Amino acid sequence: MAFFEHHGIDDKEVFHVSHLQNFDFPLHFHHAYELIIVNEGQLTVTIDQRKYTMNQNDVAFVFNNQMHGFQTVKQSDISIVIFSPEIIGHFFMNYKGVIPENNVMHIDHLPNLSELDSIYQQKGFLYQLCGQLVNQTEFIPVEYSTKTKVLHKILFYVGKHFSTDCTLKKIAKELQYDYAYISKLFVQMMNMTFTEYLNHYRISQACYLLRNSPQSITEIAFNCGYDNLRTFNRNFKKVTNQSPTTYRELS
Repeated sequence: MAFFEHHGIDDKEVFHVSHLQNFDFPLHFHHAYELIIVNEGQLTVTIDQRKYTMNQNDVAFVFNNQMHGFQTVKQSDISIVIFSPEIIGHFFMNYKGVIPENNVMHIDHLPNLSELDSIYQQKGFLYQLCGQLVNQTEFIPVEYSTKTKVLHKILFYVGKHFSTDCTLKKIAKELQYDYAYISKLFVQMMNMTFTEYLNHYRISQACYLLRNSPQSITEIAFNCGYDNLRTFNRNFKKVTNQSPTTYRELS
């Protein structure tokens, strides 16, 4: 289960809320819009290589296909809202092909997201945010370099295949790029190797499952692309400084 990746591709009027504590997630992108809402604590958010420091009641409005990731600063309690472009169709059509100069805004009074149980309440909340975003920032045309387009393809492949035998050599063959070229490009643009990124991505997915699913640790390891529990445990501790068991107990 890639909980960030595939919303808004096939489904219409999706509005999916996740609540996360002390959570990090590496750079990724998807075809849905995403809200990152800080309820408590502090978060560093990266959107298209621009870094924002977010505090309580700050909201990052991430447009579809913007590359983004986030990292907790000491402690954080956040809500993630994934919603399809169709749910705000009028805004989507008017702002298609552009992105905000500033994706982050402050909201004085945020609603209880769990109480937005009808499509009309959800649309009302989202259009209110759209209105504030339009009032506070300019919009610029989307311009992706060739390297960025290649990176998007790599990250999209990881989002679809991280639970299988996912290697950069397979991606190079699938995308018909020279392996040495995309290996060097990945390090240049991500400041880490593909193996490091893939491991971080898989462990982030595992953290989410440990907090939010009844699956056993062995099942989670397998569903996140590890066929060896010892390797999973070692990599999990390397990323989180905790064992999977301890992480689940403290969640």
